[in-house]
Amino acid sequence: MARVKRGTIHSKKRRNILKKTKGYKWGRKKLIRLATTAVKKAGVQAYTGRKLKKRTSRRLWQVKLNAAVRPFDLSYSKFIGLIKKNKIELDRKVLADIAEFEPKVFEKIVEKLK
Repeated sequence: MARVKRGTIHSKKRRNILKKTKGYKWGRKKLIRLATTAVKKAGVQAYTGRKLKKRTSRRLWQVKLNAAVRPFDLSYSKFIGLIKKNKIELDRKVLADIAEFEPKVFEKIVEKLK
């Protein structure tokens, strides 16, 4: 059986890990053992960040909608209740954008609900 030399595979794996640690500080950018743990930890934090982004975005949309419906003597919860009752298929993200950038259109939506 022929001898298998693994130098190329090892180099490629090392190169890929070190490519991902570009911009890190100290030994985490150039020492393979530290770089490996840094890349794994960064991946975990990135995953968590993607979940948190969805949460914080939804909270922001709720705040924007609440602020937009207060002049019409509504609260956020009553507004959402009316939207569901009238079967309007706009989500919070779209409604928040309309409220922020197109206040006249948002006003017509609220008038239709009342």
